[in-house]
Formats: sequence, structure tokens, C-alpha cells
Amino acid sequence: MTDDLSPPPTSPGYRVLARKYRPQSFDDLLGHEAMVRTLRNAFAADRIAHAFILTGVRGVGKTTTARIIARALNYETETIDRPTVDMPVEGRHCRAIAESRHPDVYEMDAASRTGVGDIRELIEGVRYAPIEGRYKVYIIDEVHMLSTNAFNALLKTLEEPPAHVKFIFATTEIRKVPVTVLSRCQRFDLRRFDITSLSAHLAGIAEKEEAAISKEALDMIAQAAEGSVRDALSLLDQALVQKAGEAIGAADIRDMLGLVDRTQTWDLLGAAMAGDAKTALRLFREQYDGGADAGQVMRDLLSLTHLLTRTLVAGDEAAAHGQAGEADTERAQAMAHGVPLPALTRSWSLLMKALEEVQNAPDAAAAAEIGLIRVAYAAGQPTPEEALKALGQAAPQAAAQAAPQAAPQAAPQAAPQAAPSAERAPTGAATGPQGSWSPTGGQVAVAVNAAPDAGPHTAPDPAQPSPERPARPMLTAPSPAPSPTIETLDDIAALAGVKRDARLREEIETCLIPVHLETGRLDVAVTEAAPKDLTGRLGQALKAWTGRPWIVSIVADPGEVPTIRGRRNQAIKANPVVNAALSAFPKARIAAVRPLSSPTAPGEDSA
Repeated sequence: MTDDLSPPPTSPGYRVLARKYRPQSFDDLLGHEAMVRTLRNAFAADRIAHAFILTGVRGVGKTTTARIIARALNYETETIDRPTVDMPVEGRHCRAIAESRHPDVYEMDAASRTGVGDIRELIEGVRYAPIEGRYKVYIIDEVHMLSTNAFNALLKTLEEPPAHVKFIFATTEIRKVPVTVLSRCQRFDLRRFDITSLSAHLAGIAEKEEAAISKEALDMIAQAAEGSVRDALSLLDQALVQKAGEAIGAADIRDMLGLVDRTQTWDLLGAAMAGDAKTALRLFREQYDGGADAGQVMRDLLSLTHLLTRTLVAGDEAAAHGQAGEADTERAQAMAHGVPLPALTRSWSLLMKALEEVQNAPDAAAAAEIGLIRVAYAAGQPTPEEALKALGQAAPQAAAQAAPQAAPQAAPQAAPQAAPSAERAPTGAATGPQGSWSPTGGQVAVAVNAAPDAGPHTAPDPAQPSPERPARPMLTAPSPAPSPTIETLDDIAALAGVKRDARLREEIETCLIPVHLETGRLDVAVTEAAPKDLTGRLGQALKAWTGRPWIVSIVADPGEVPTIRGRRNQAIKANPVVNAALSAFPKARIAAVRPLSSPTAPGEDSA
């Protein structure tokens, strides 16, 4: 008696859904109508390109489409013997091509065969006629992985291949393919699949597999696949195995993918944008402790913010175009009309910053919580439009209330602050002796000698024309430029601005304290930040600007007399409009001070 050693009968192995439901014809392709229409017209007119390149993200059907094109090129039945897009029945070569074992269809993975030697081997076989089919078809997947030398070796054959050869390239990185290769190919861009189409496709496959799965669960799978059919089928395969023979709901998919409940995400965004930081932190901690990724929570919040913004701008019909499809419609429509557009755009910016910090921070949860606190804090602040509107309404009232109080203080501080638009000539002589600088900011008169009056002329003027002779033009010397009027240190700073010496003007306003000023002499006290050569440079500049020597001396600080910049800042801070603006924006700072009655003058400085 002998034992039966024959192997047991083998059953066909399990095939994953991505392979089991791979399209076999153009009719089975999902979402590539433009490409199918172009190929249909080209095949019908017998204008078939010698090279095609298919590009798109992972899992959208590049390799599958390449095999279908190869099948269409070699399609042959008892009644059809020509290339055609319409393949109602399986042809003579269809099964062998689909199973990658046809002798005239070569599939090459450029990721593993990148060298010029592999391309030379391919080119050597190009010159031989096909063995069984109508065409020799070379399918090169991930063609962007070829080396530069390999691309160069392929160029000549790709440009002028034999009539019986067709090339089909597939790539996910179209920008890495040389332009010389792209210009020799007919290009097709395979786009991502939208959530609605992909969810409907998954529902059809689930029905064929006799699996019970809710629509919300299918939408979550389609959303997680990011437009890739292969990824979606892989996730569906995993879900069917996880709960074999049982109904699959959204909670099961959420647990499988580690996602967050959409309702909780809406509640979290609502709490943050309402300024309720305590509730927002609690909701985030519940999600994080439940296994949610902090970065994914931020991405979900960004997705909802984008959906709300689109709904507010494009109308209620845009509420169904989010990642969750119609599941978010009602909540998006209700929330969008209660949040102004500036608040949404501000929240988007804050959440984007939070996402970057979550990705780089050592503690992702802490970075996410700080981001939520920022959003909640900003919710209590007015938008720029609201603040400007409030300031516009409050400024006249505040100015009217502050005018009686500011009047007694305005008299002793009447020193001019605005820069003159041009150099001015003296209009007359001073009526008193030369004065001195007043610590309270008063002006000092500068004595100017007026020209004596010549009186009436008794002799005839030879320059006047006589009746006997015509008048002759007289040559007169140009009059000298008038000297600028300098009565205060503010005039000197303004003169430096007119002369476009911004550095000297900055130093005058921030480093000098006026003590005494008269024609040709200036006594000042200096601050600790004053450069050592400031007085020397100022004296030389005044001599060049006025045409006479100046003595600039450093004296003791009289005390309680501010610099020009200090006096200006005091006046600015006392302004009720500025106080209202700083109260509305606590972190704001005064960036520049300009006269309201004139545009920015040369040398205009920042406060």
C-alpha cells in the first residue's frame, strides 16, 4: 500500500479588490472621458500617435490605461482586424496583454531599470517585427526615473520609430521628464477623482461583494483616498476584512483610519471662533486622547474654514462641495452666515501657522492647543474694518471733548513741527535784541539788518530809454539765494530734511536737547545715544546751508526739556484718536508720523 503523494487541488488565490475590479476596456474607465474621446477620434481617423505619455497622481489608472491602449492597438477578433477603441468582446490578444505575458507588449519599470544599458537593450528589439500582434508596444512605467543618458539614448528612436512600434509612458512626476521627450509624445493628464464619483464607485463594488456599508462610511473612505481609486479600493478591502459579514458604519471606518468625528470637529471650530478657549481645549483634548493626530485635527479645521469661506462667498450651493460632500451642507450653511469674511480669513491664517508649528514642534498637542488659543483670542478682537468704523465714529466726539483741555497746554508749546516746503527768506528786521531759547519751547528772534532806503533819485537814470534811442538790454548779476530762517531747533531739523540729510535729521530729533539759540550759535544738551562727532558735523552742515560759521556747544541738561522726538511722541500719545486706536489694537505700534495736509516730504521719518 502506498501513500497518495499527489498535491491537493488548488483553489484560485484571493485577489485584492484593486486587481479584481481593474478596468479592462475604455468603457470601464472612470472619469477620463476627454482622453477616451480623443483616442476614439484618433483611432477612427487612423491618426494614431507613435508615443503617448500619461501623467497623474498615484492610483488614477495610468498603468491600467496604458494596457488598455495596448489592447486597443492589437485588438483582433473574427470580425474586427484593426485598431479600435470599442472592444465589446474579448479579442485574441486581450487576455495575454491584461496578464502582462504578451510577446509584443513589453512592460518596463524605470524605477528599477534606469540605466542606458536597459534602454539599449530595448532599442535593439525595436527593429524586429511583432511576433503575434499588429504593433510592438513598449510600456515604460515611472519614466521620470530614467537617467539622463538613458533619455538621450531613447530620443532618436522615440522621434522616428518604425511603423510597427508604439511607446506608452506613465509618470507621477511630469516635470522631471525632459522637454525633448515631452515634445515627442501625445500627453494625457489623468485627474483625481472627486469624492462623489469615487464614493458611488465604491458603493457599486460593495454591492457586488455583497457587503453592507453605509454611505457615510464610503464617503470617509473616498475622502481618505485623496482621489486615488487604488487607495480607495485598498481601504475598502481592509474594511470588509475588519468586519466580515457585518454591517460597516462610519464609526468603524473612523476607528480604522484614526479619524475624528466630523461633528466634534465642527464643535471645536465653533468654540474656537466664538472665543471659548476653554471649551475648544477640552474638545481637542478629547479627540487627541481618543487617538486623533494633532496635525490631522488642524487639517480638518482648515478644511472646514475653507468650506465656510466658499459657502459665504459662492452661496449656499457651495456647502455641498466640501471633503465630506453633502454631510456638511446643513452645518456649513448655518455657520457661514454667522461669521464675517475677515474673521474667516484671519482664522485660516492662524490655523495655517498652527499646522506648521504642529509639524515642527517637539510636542504636537501643545502646539495645537496654542494655535486654538490664538484663534479664540482673535475672535474677541475687532476686524480692521470694524475698528476703523468705530474710530471714525468716536474721533469727532473725542476730539471735541479734548479740545477745551488741550487749549491751555497748547500755548507754551507753539514751536513749529512741520518741515518747510522750501527755504524762506527773512521778511523784515527783528524789533528787539537777539533772544535766547526758552525751555518751554518759545521762539527766539534773530536780528536781520535791512538795507537802507536810498531815497528819491534826482539824477537821470542812464538805464532808462530816451526818446532819441531804443532801449538796450541790461545784463544783471543773479541775486544770491536767500538764507533760511532758523529760529528753533525744529527749523534746523526741518532744514536737514530739505537738504536730504536723513541721518543728521534723525540725530537732531533724537539726540539733542535745545538750551540756547541765536544767530551763529547753538547750545544743546545731548543724550547718551548721541554720536561724539554730532556737534561738529552739525556746525559744518549749518555753515554750508546758511553761508556763515556756526558754533555748536554742548552744555548741561536743563532738565524737563524733551528732545524733538520726545515732545512729538507726547503730543501723539495725548491725541484721543491715537489713544482709541491703541486701545483697540493693544499690540499695535506707531510706525510713522506724517502731516495730514501734505504728502510725505523728503526725509520724512518714522516715529
